[in-house]
Amino acid sequence: MSWDEDLSPEERWDWDRWVARVREGTVRQMTESAIVASLVPEDGKTDIKFAVELGLAIMMGKPIVAIAIAGRPVPGRLREVADAVIEISDMDTEAGRDELQAKLLPLIERYTA
Repeated sequence: MSWDEDLSPEERWDWDRWVARVREGTVRQMTESAIVASLVPEDGKTDIKFAVELGLAIMMGKPIVAIAIAGRPVPGRLREVADAVIEISDMDTEAGRDELQAKLLPLIERYTA
């Protein structure tokens, strides 16, 4: 028996809605993208969105760029799977976003050339 057979009708409806949203949104956007860049979750946190995007990127053969806040551990296996790991000081300031853009642009150019 599969885990989804134990879902209540309400849980099943929620699950089906979420799956449809991923297929119609995330999959379509990733299909149109040259690379997949995602922020590495906080240490010890399970981020389902990140996990789904990572799995889709692997299945679609997309280059994967993991973006980590400096000092935040990046799991070793993620480092092996990612085509690049970018470490930035923060994402909350204009300077941090500028830093990310400066590090990300060469990778975009590499994978879209």
